[in-house]
Amino acid sequence: GSLGKNMKPMVQWWKELGMDDSQVAHTIVKFPILVSLSLEANLKPKVETLRRYASADDQIVRALVKEPRILSYSSKRLEHRLGVLKASGLLNKLSLGSFMP
Repeated sequence: GSLGKNMKPMVQWWKELGMDDSQVAHTIVKFPILVSLSLEANLKPKVETLRRYASADDQIVRALVKEPRILSYSSKRLEHRLGVLKASGLLNKLSLGSFMP
């Protein structure tokens, strides 16, 4: 069905981001609603937001594997939380995953 058709590009995208097979599987099992989110309209824009605050994609991967629900936040909420952490200096001292959610 359409779920399988949607999963393939999503899994490929996560791998391009730097996740290995076990990390992709863990992320989906931990927060299965992710597979219902739009890759283009939802997930990619949020990862671009994370890229503005993370030092590297591997930091994003670690954060998403630890707390995949980060991607369920609205873009506005995600931007606000990251902005507050950056302004306080906390985001620079610790990894992104330490503070999310």
